[in-house]
Amino acid sequence: MRFARGFTLIELLITVVILGIIASIALPSYTSYLTRSKLVEAHSMLADLRVKQEQRFQDARSYSAALCAPTGAAAAQVKYFDFACPAAPSATAFEIRATGKAGTDLEGIMFSINENNVRATVVTGGSKMAGKGFASNATCWVMKKAGQC
Repeated sequence: MRFARGFTLIELLITVVILGIIASIALPSYTSYLTRSKLVEAHSMLADLRVKQEQRFQDARSYSAALCAPTGAAAAQVKYFDFACPAAPSATAFEIRATGKAGTDLEGIMFSINENNVRATVVTGGSKMAGKGFASNATCWVMKKAGQC
């Protein structure tokens, strides 16, 4: 009497279906996790630049001539965002923006902070970030889809 060894076609198909289901659940979660981890770059740099603006104000009683973008070693670490001030800082006010670099998966999102520590997120409609489910929020820096902080 011979004993068959190996797997039947049904067993292999069931295994493939189970792996497909697991992958369909895990892949979107993983890509969302990667996107959220990239947003931390903007949040940490903006917080750091705000501290530097406040230090400048303490030293000179003016925000003018303060930094609007990372410099030195910090600038070399920036991969996903461009930092700038939409207008030159004045004596009493500033705003710094971090905009997702064009051509990356973060294109279409912009974070901002000002002298009152007001944080805002703007997501451009029809952009890659809007397509991922991110939305604008005028009161915080978005970390999750649908404008959640």
